[in-house]
Amino acid sequence: MTKTKLLFIFIITLLFNACKGDKTKKETVQNTAPIPVLNLEEANRLASLPLECMQIEFPNKLNQTLQDSSQLAAPKKLHPAFYGCFDWHSSVHGHWSLVSLLKQFPSLNHSEIIRKKLKENISKENIEAELAYFKMKGNTSFERTYGWAWILKLAEELHTWDDPLGKELEKNLAPLTNYIATSYIEFLPKLNYPIRVGEHTNTAFGLSLAWDYASTLQNNELQTSIAETVNRFYKSNTNCPLSWEPSGFDFLSPCLEEANLVRKVYAKEDFKVWLNNFLPQLTHSDFELAPGKVGDREDGKLVHLDGLNFSRAWCLYGIAQTLPEYNHLKNIANQHINYSLPNIVDNNYSGTHWLGTFALYSLNHVPK
Repeated sequence: MTKTKLLFIFIITLLFNACKGDKTKKETVQNTAPIPVLNLEEANRLASLPLECMQIEFPNKLNQTLQDSSQLAAPKKLHPAFYGCFDWHSSVHGHWSLVSLLKQFPSLNHSEIIRKKLKENISKENIEAELAYFKMKGNTSFERTYGWAWILKLAEELHTWDDPLGKELEKNLAPLTNYIATSYIEFLPKLNYPIRVGEHTNTAFGLSLAWDYASTLQNNELQTSIAETVNRFYKSNTNCPLSWEPSGFDFLSPCLEEANLVRKVYAKEDFKVWLNNFLPQLTHSDFELAPGKVGDREDGKLVHLDGLNFSRAWCLYGIAQTLPEYNHLKNIANQHINYSLPNIVDNNYSGTHWLGTFALYSLNHVPK
């Protein structure tokens, strides 16, 4: 072969590789998802959801175990603070959403109405009645641990709100807050195995919010109890089957919620080693994870997958925040939020009574 032909082949090869590289760069740009933004417009949209239902008594899912007919009563009678938004835990985290949004956006629409309703619901008398319900025979496991976790998250949000109303509400909520914190400490040693489902009873999710509360309020006893539980349940876990997720009704990722909890409890370097063994596929820069697809948003169970997308996002953001070498996970988180965020404000009460909280919690974790 002549030198001229060799030179020609070399030039063609260079041009081909250059075009291929340019195409790859274009594809990368195309696959970069817009970063979701929590601005005043979005805040008003999200605030409208719990504001609309926080004092709406019906429809309602009480989730009761009746000991006798004396426990039969209307939702507002049983739960004078948290009777709205379809079920108790959704009411609790709806209140958290409004506090979080007021803190971030003091000029929020209907802010005075929101403040008025928060004060009406989280009164001293109402919380005393809520506490009495927990202490009734047969109610030891009521809302364990999902609703428990949201009470602690609400308490944490009130504690960090530099506002007289926040201090008043924190004080009113304190008897129930303290009861829940103590209940965690008493319950965790009895729990011999973690609950690894994608719904309310997921142990890792409940402990994650409880850890945030314990860290912020410096509740050392609760922190110690959670840390011991994390080591007992998760320390030796490897190769979590992320490919098996999601299940049809998941709104939490068992694998990612566990990782998100462990990152909070472990030192950075220890978490890095643990995560590489637990979810080794996440280390690859080309790792992909498609958002959960919702088949019918009017179905109260199927719409859980929108919640999964938001909860996956806050876990992925958290991992990337702790370990910058996992920065590629942020784009996957963005994709998940962008899939579900436009679809949560409609006439579908099955989703709107709770999804605003999950959307907000994920947006609160978008890197600044």
